[in-house]
Amino acid sequence: MNDWSEGWSGDNRGRYGRGSGSAQPESARVMRQVRRGAAPPPGPGPSAPPYGGGVPQQPSYVDGQGHGGDGYDSGYNTGQVYGSPGGHGPGQGRGGAGRPAPDWRRRIKWTAITVVTALVVTTVGTYFWADSKLNREVDLSKVIERPEAGEGTNYLIVGSDSREGMTDDQKKDLHTGSAEGKRTDSMMILHTGDNGSTLISLPRDSDVEIPSFVGSDSGKTYPGTGRHTKLNAAYAEDGPELLVRTVEHNTGLRLDHYVEIGFAGFANIVDAVGGVEMDIPQDIKDKKSGADLKKGKQTLNGEEALAFVRTRYALAGSDLDRTKNQQKFLSALASQVATPSTVLNPFKLYPTMGAGLDSLIVDKDMGLFDLASMFWAMKSVSGGEGTSMNMPISGSVGGNLKWDDAKVKQLVQELKNDEKVTVSGN
Repeated sequence: MNDWSEGWSGDNRGRYGRGSGSAQPESARVMRQVRRGAAPPPGPGPSAPPYGGGVPQQPSYVDGQGHGGDGYDSGYNTGQVYGSPGGHGPGQGRGGAGRPAPDWRRRIKWTAITVVTALVVTTVGTYFWADSKLNREVDLSKVIERPEAGEGTNYLIVGSDSREGMTDDQKKDLHTGSAEGKRTDSMMILHTGDNGSTLISLPRDSDVEIPSFVGSDSGKTYPGTGRHTKLNAAYAEDGPELLVRTVEHNTGLRLDHYVEIGFAGFANIVDAVGGVEMDIPQDIKDKKSGADLKKGKQTLNGEEALAFVRTRYALAGSDLDRTKNQQKFLSALASQVATPSTVLNPFKLYPTMGAGLDSLIVDKDMGLFDLASMFWAMKSVSGGEGTSMNMPISGSVGGNLKWDDAKVKQLVQELKNDEKVTVSGN
């Protein structure tokens, strides 16, 4: 048996670490020193001091890369990441596959689906929220002896002087007074159809006949007696149902929907939309309505707007001039509500819808689409695509305004047939 030092030879060094066929057991492998930098010059160099127990000197690295000139590879790692040639991370080396590129089609698809879903949910939620706020209090099925329906759709739009829900301060600020009950302050027929929209004001002092009717609360039938009175008295006597019955009886035009708004609701809508721009034709100062407006273009807030549409004593044509101002303002308000700055701005749209829907009283068959159609029709009138007029007047009787029967008959016939209106009003 050879000693370790005597058995060490060049041949044995070549087989070191690879196993041996001899019976002599191999000693424990010793980690070889890594030399970095350039290879040493040829020639004998200093040998390593002997290690205890006759451990032989470790061979030097001739090429500086961890193996000798005989092609021997020790397997010692020189700082590379295992499985990553050149020291690169996984998948980043030469010839390796990089990180997969983003699937932009998939991302765009799911983004679009998310946006569309959010819009649908918001739209559906808004629809049911708005629909639940409509006050469907008027039952047109109680109206008897109604005319036959014609082409297009007819709305009766009523502005009442209701002070319901108003505080004393609000009544004072809006100059409404504190009268009990409700009366109509303005009445209009809006016709929509294929030949444009027509907005017709019905002066509240119009002379009309009160026909037979069924009481809205009592259910009792009251026969007609041929009694004539002012149009707004019909509303004061038995509310919206009798007003609809009276307008239909005196015009022969069937009304499909009823829409009413009170003082406070009107002012709230104007404020919610941020005011309405109007071109005031003259200086207006009226103590009863509270109007104190200068001639020219200006933006009216809710209080100013209400005073403007209620003013009649400061106008030469009194109630007839007032109805014209009401038409102009309502058309301008509809245009303001329908602008992108309102519709596309949730911070303005929802307060406007809330203020409007809370204060509107409509018939039981009125839906949101009917209401939207009404506003768009009013907007078209202000844009010059429709007609606005007063009911044709022929004179007065007993202090009330008498309609021109011949012109009214022609007007109603054109509306029934959804024809272009050729009749002029006052």
